[in-house]
Amino acid sequence: MALDLETRNQLLDTIRRFVRERLVPLEGQVAEDDEVPAEIVQEMRELGLFGLSIDPEHGGLGLNMEEECLVALELGWTSPAFRSVFGTNVGIGSQGLIMDGREDQKAHWLPLLATGEKIASFALTEPEAGSDAGSVRTSAIRDGDHYIMNGTKRFITNADKASVFTVMARTNPDVKGAGGISAFFVPRETPGVSVGLPEKKMGQHGAHVCDVIFDDAKVPAECLIGDHEGVGFKTAMKVLDRGRLHISAVCTGVAERLIDEMTRYAAERKQFGQAIGDFQLIQAMLADSKMEAYAARCMILDAAKKRDAGENVSVEGSCCKLFASEMVGRVADRAVQVFGGAGYIADFGIERFYRDVRLFRIYEGTSQVQQTIIGKAMLRAVRD
Repeated sequence: MALDLETRNQLLDTIRRFVRERLVPLEGQVAEDDEVPAEIVQEMRELGLFGLSIDPEHGGLGLNMEEECLVALELGWTSPAFRSVFGTNVGIGSQGLIMDGREDQKAHWLPLLATGEKIASFALTEPEAGSDAGSVRTSAIRDGDHYIMNGTKRFITNADKASVFTVMARTNPDVKGAGGISAFFVPRETPGVSVGLPEKKMGQHGAHVCDVIFDDAKVPAECLIGDHEGVGFKTAMKVLDRGRLHISAVCTGVAERLIDEMTRYAAERKQFGQAIGDFQLIQAMLADSKMEAYAARCMILDAAKKRDAGENVSVEGSCCKLFASEMVGRVADRAVQVFGGAGYIADFGIERFYRDVRLFRIYEGTSQVQQTIIGKAMLRAVRD
């Protein structure tokens, strides 16, 4: 159920002020320390950011897709590392449970996730499976009241902070491809579960990714999401459908921040006796960036409204993810160009965003995966 307009506007205004007054000034510190300060994380809990998509019955705000995207647009105005702190609770970490979990699972875990007391991570990617999600090799073999889980998950966001993992594992080794995969909600303290050290990354410092290792992990049978094996791949795809709209909105929020930065710089920086913004080729870069960001915003909100109306928006979600993630890369590149030498120097922060946004074209489905999803759906539509 949608918020009334006044409540929605109050929420967006509160988040906008929090982002610009509390988070933006800390961007450099977070990048340098590779850590979001604990007091900021606590403020995020108090604002309800960990429970944006969790229903009020379980202690969350229960935002619909359009409202969540509007919030994500605001969150994109600052370094992506801040959103990543609670992003897995809002999206890929919790949505499998929300969509396909049993009522007892939801009653236990969702209130803990909504308050940020517990952090959830999404463990799908492996050394040999990522874009090819149907090739998951992590196994979970039933043994009485438990599953014995073995395998390694790679590049798992928030793994070092997580209390619980949504894990995709193969429960039927005789079924190749997606049909043999099941979804589990596995507590970190499960014997046999361990987490590697955070990886050193190109960008998004302050947001950590790690390996998660399952070594004969004895996972209670009740950790299976839902009542049936073999539907984990479908759960994962539903989770990613929603997550792609959220990430698209974050991409667009970052683009809007960069456009603001480079427009202000172009209005003040002087060369040849005048502001560089008075040169038409600079204006062209500003205009192209504004046009593309506006197009992305319109696409995302259109798709979000359709999803809230009950429509299947898998293709539209892929269109948004593909366009927005590629678009923010182009905008970041233009921002470096407009700033010139200053854009390449760390003190100004533009080069940091340039590195940060590169990841958006990879996670939650690479650009090439999105192209494949869209193209196959188009052909399927004319053949059926």
